[in-house]
Amino acid sequence: MSEPSAFGLTPIGHIASPFKQKFAIPRQPALANARGSVRLTPPFNDANCLRGIETYSHLWLLFLFHENLEKGWTPTVRAPRLGGNNRIGVFASRSTFRPNGIGMSVVKNLGAEQLNGQWQLNVGGIDLLNGTPVIDIKPYLPYSDNVTDAEAHLLDEHPLPAREVHFTKQATAQLSAQPHSDLQALIIQCLSQDPRPAYRQSQDNDPKTYQVIFYDRDIQWVVQNGKVLVTSLEQVC
Repeated sequence: MSEPSAFGLTPIGHIASPFKQKFAIPRQPALANARGSVRLTPPFNDANCLRGIETYSHLWLLFLFHENLEKGWTPTVRAPRLGGNNRIGVFASRSTFRPNGIGMSVVKNLGAEQLNGQWQLNVGGIDLLNGTPVIDIKPYLPYSDNVTDAEAHLLDEHPLPAREVHFTKQATAQLSAQPHSDLQALIIQCLSQDPRPAYRQSQDNDPKTYQVIFYDRDIQWVVQNGKVLVTSLEQVC
């Protein structure tokens, strides 16, 4: 039996997220306590679509890697967790370059609310770029989704980096003068995972100054003596 070559997907909403660029986003959900919201769009902007959702503590978000869709895919990918040199099959990876560009994340359900006529679902532990199209929301079911004996041998030998994160006096002062109460924790959680390219992660003294935007702050940081040092947080105009 022949199958259609394409299926239409209609986003049900978009993510509002503190992550304004792909760099330094946690590589998986729940690796940082980042909060955001799924802002529903018509005809899904309807309270009936959310009826009963408050009974679930966690949810699956299905979404599109919208910034990568036009870049295509390859049968094998370079996995950052494996040092960026070893290639594995695309279906043995969480690569964003996929045949259909679909991703999934388990997030914490922080409740739905209506603001100015728009329904939004607040979620925690997100790993999604601001503006990401969401194509579906489904309940996380502990009795079936939590596989207690699951294994991932390929990743056992490559644990996530866990660098200490420190702030200069200037960065500390700038933190106290900005409005986002969770920004410091978000910076620590994300930068401790060393989001630098894989080939640079072995360098404990890196001369390069890196930049990443969380919320409306441009954060600059370096790696010195094996630790991440945040040097400044400038407001993005």
